[in-house]
Amino acid sequence: MDLNIDFLKQIAFNVYNAVNPLLGTKKAAVKSKRGAGGDITMYLDTVAETAIIETLEKEKIDLLLISEEIGEKYIGNEERAKESQVKLIIDPLDGSNNAVRGIPYSSVSIAYAVGTRMNDITKAVVLNLNTKDIYWAEKGKGAFLNKSKIHVSDLDISQQCFFEINLPIRNLMDNWQKLSPLIRRFHKIRILGSSALTLCQIASGSMEAFINLRKNNRLVDVAAGMLILTEAGGKIFSIDGKKIDDNLSINVKFPFIASNDKLELFLKKELMKKGYT
Repeated sequence: MDLNIDFLKQIAFNVYNAVNPLLGTKKAAVKSKRGAGGDITMYLDTVAETAIIETLEKEKIDLLLISEEIGEKYIGNEERAKESQVKLIIDPLDGSNNAVRGIPYSSVSIAYAVGTRMNDITKAVVLNLNTKDIYWAEKGKGAFLNKSKIHVSDLDISQQCFFEINLPIRNLMDNWQKLSPLIRRFHKIRILGSSALTLCQIASGSMEAFINLRKNNRLVDVAAGMLILTEAGGKIFSIDGKKIDDNLSINVKFPFIASNDKLELFLKKELMKKGYT
């Protein structure tokens, strides 16, 4: 069963309706268990994921759901889902810590695939849970913010580039020192807390690059944002400069670099010089 982009948007809006009234509340932050993605699940995470599962079950859809909290779960008929290879790769609430503290930077991320690899993702939606802005893309058809087509910026390193950086706590200062010549070349640094939304910021030209060296970055965080970024003319690659095309699995985790097309070669060259390749 092919899920159209409007249905994926409706799932995202259902999450917004369930989650938005709870943003920044004490109830939102109540902790339960550790989710399949590795983080502690909070009440707000559960509300978001429940809204997605209820929407899918109501429509009697057969697919494999790969989600931050529940892990991997067949919705509907398992045999039909296996035969069709239809998958939804979802982070119900990317930026949970921002959301429960009332920091306005969190999102729901939904990617649709038929197949087993990241390259099989053909539709994607990322919705800002604070503003209700929705980023979306279909493979080969471009990327959009609400109803407007978007494209990455055309700034190069000689101009005033904004970027986000996310480094592992372990060996933090070593990595910072190693990257400091590169960091000084950028105009402004941001650390925002929702990878899906940051990829969309690059896609829309609001930022130029995202250096994420954390090895525990999850597929569910970026599956949708990757398609939106590449459909907007952006680039995303591993720290050794290669294309990222792993299995669609809750266990897949990887560091990555994302940028507009003008910065791709510069970033690959700099990372090579720093010994990351």
